[in-house]
Amino acid sequence: MRIVSGRLKGRRIIAPKKLPVRPTTDMAKEGLFNILNNRLHFKDLEVIDLFAGIGSISFEFISRGTERVTAVDANFDCIKFLTKTSEELDIDLNIIKSDVIDFLGKTHLKADLIFADPPYDLPVEDFQKIENLVRERALLNEDGILIIEHSKHTSLEHIDTYTEQRRYGNSVFSFFQIKS
Repeated sequence: MRIVSGRLKGRRIIAPKKLPVRPTTDMAKEGLFNILNNRLHFKDLEVIDLFAGIGSISFEFISRGTERVTAVDANFDCIKFLTKTSEELDIDLNIIKSDVIDFLGKTHLKADLIFADPPYDLPVEDFQKIENLVRERALLNEDGILIIEHSKHTSLEHIDTYTEQRRYGNSVFSFFQIKS
């Protein structure tokens, strides 16, 4: 995995094979950030990265100037990797070890953008649960966006706040606009 753009552009992040992750491909990440680059000012954002894994999305936001990024993952080895990599890159990343559903049910953090990259085999009801918690707990700032990455075999178009999707190979990014 490499950081696509920004001050850390080109830096490679190699995850140990033992980690239970499926990092977002460089092609998909580049496509996503091209969309976001036309809609957002990275420096002004507050971002929460759910199911952060090795931090591919978190590090990309930080590289592009986002100063307030929170990475959430339940796996101890992923948390250890995120901490080590943040130190090596000399960046400030707020890292939280927690089950994502528990985190969403308890957090008082609000964000402009919440990105979720759950396991592709997650039941559709759990994708819905993520959107429900973000909406019901008002975790997005005004005009905030929830983006969920999922397999091309999963459809989230039935969720009321769904607005669009973009597909890159086997990966799909579904966008949700949740009004405060």
